[in-house]
Amino acid sequence: MADPVGRDRHADAVRRLRASYDAVPSGAPVRLAKRTSNLFRARASATAPGLDVSGLGGVIEVDAQARTADVQGMCTYERLVDVTLPRGFIPYVVPQLRTITLGGAVTGLGIESTSFRNGLPHESVLEMDVLCGDGEIRTVRPGDDLFDAFPNSYGSLGYATRLRIGLEPVPSHVELRHLPFSDFDAMSRLIAEICETRSHDGERVDGLDGVVFAPGEAYLTLARFTGAESRSRASDYTGMEPYFRSVQRLGSGSPAGGRDRLTMYDYLWRWDTDWFWCSGAFGLHDPRVRRLWPRRYRRSDVFHKIVGLENRYHVKARLDRRKGLPDRERVIQDVEVPAERLTEFLTWFDDEVEMRPVWLCPLRSTRDWPSYPLRPGATYVNVGFWGTVPIRPGARDGDRNRAVEAKVTELGGHKSLYSDAYYDRATFDRLYDQDFARTVRKQTDPDGRLTDLYEKAVERR
Repeated sequence: MADPVGRDRHADAVRRLRASYDAVPSGAPVRLAKRTSNLFRARASATAPGLDVSGLGGVIEVDAQARTADVQGMCTYERLVDVTLPRGFIPYVVPQLRTITLGGAVTGLGIESTSFRNGLPHESVLEMDVLCGDGEIRTVRPGDDLFDAFPNSYGSLGYATRLRIGLEPVPSHVELRHLPFSDFDAMSRLIAEICETRSHDGERVDGLDGVVFAPGEAYLTLARFTGAESRSRASDYTGMEPYFRSVQRLGSGSPAGGRDRLTMYDYLWRWDTDWFWCSGAFGLHDPRVRRLWPRRYRRSDVFHKIVGLENRYHVKARLDRRKGLPDRERVIQDVEVPAERLTEFLTWFDDEVEMRPVWLCPLRSTRDWPSYPLRPGATYVNVGFWGTVPIRPGARDGDRNRAVEAKVTELGGHKSLYSDAYYDRATFDRLYDQDFARTVRKQTDPDGRLTDLYEKAVERR
C-alpha cells in the first residue's frame, strides 16, 4: 500500500514551487518543468527556467471516514489509485491514461466510463489551492470565480498545487457486458436510457463506454462493480490480446452481448496498456511482437514518447515521402456531442474523416461551467479519435480538424483543447466564455504573466 506524503513535505514542495516562480524573469513564459505531457499540440520553445513541481506528485492524505483525499496537483492518477484503491476507494472519475495528473485532468478536462453518473473530474473537487499569475496561492471552492473558471483553462489561470477530492467506495472486481449495435439510433437511445436509470435489463450499470469499429458495427460496454464472489477468472489484457479486440470478439458473439470480468485495477487501466488501439502503430496488435515487448513498456506514456521522437525527427514522414505517399494530417481529438445528434456526427465523421475505430463515452454535467458550457443534466457523448489521415489533393494540413470543429459547433457540442485547435479569436471567445476568464485574470494575474488560453490552445505558445 503506497503511503501519503504528508502535509510537511507538501509545504516544503510548495515553498520550492513559489521560489521557482519568483525566479522566472518578467516577460518570460511561465511553464511547468516536467518531463511528461499528455498534450498533443506543439508549442513554442522556451529558454526560461520552468516551475519546480518535483515535490508535488503525491497524495497528501486520505480521510477514509469523510471519503476524501488531499492530492498534489502533479500526482498522476496511477499514483493516486495506488494509494486509494488498497483502502477501498477510487476517485469518482479516473481518466483512461495512467500518467494524466489530477491537476491536468481538472484544468484540461478528463473523462471516463463513470462520467455518465459522476460528470467530469473537476465536478468532484471540493477545494483547490491555486498558484496564480500574481504569485499568490489562493484557496478556492465551488462558486468562487477562480474555481468555476479553472476547468478547461490549461494553466492560463494558474496551477493547482493541492486538490481535495471526493472518493467513491468500490469492490474488487468489475463485470462487463459488451452489447452489439448495427443501428446507431438504437444505441443512442439506450445511452440516454442508461444515463437516466443507471441500469439495463435489471442490472445496475456503474460504468458505460463504447467503440465504433465501422459503419453499422458498434458496441456499448456496461460495467457493474462487484466483489470477488464469482468463480470465473479475471481477464488480463496486459498479456492477452489488446482490450479493444475483446470488446469486438465478445460483443459480436451474441445479440444479448458478451460477458467479461476484470479486477478493478485492470478495469481502470484497460485502455492504457495499448493506448486504446494506438499501440498498433508499434506492431503490438501482432501476437508475435506482443510477446517480445516487455509488459512494463506496454504503457501509454512509453508510446507517447516514441511519437514525440517521430514528431521531432520526422523519420516515418520522410520515408513515406520517398515512397510517394501523401503527407498526413494528425487528427487527435475528443469532442462532446449531444446524444440525440450522435448518429448524425458518426455518419458525417465516417464520410468526411474516414478514421476508425472511435471511442464513445457518455457524460452528464451536474452544473454549468463557464469555460466548457455543457447543459446541466443533458446527455452528451464524448467521441474520441486519434490518428492520422492522408491530406487530400488540394487540401491543407488542418482542414479535417477545422471541419470537425465546425461540425461539432453546428451540432451544439464542444471540443477539448488538449490537441490542435484552429478557431478564430471571436469564435473561441464565444465557445469557451473568455470574457469570464478575462475578468478572473484581472483579479489574479493583473500583469498578464500567464499565457492566455487562446494563445496556448490555438497559437501554440
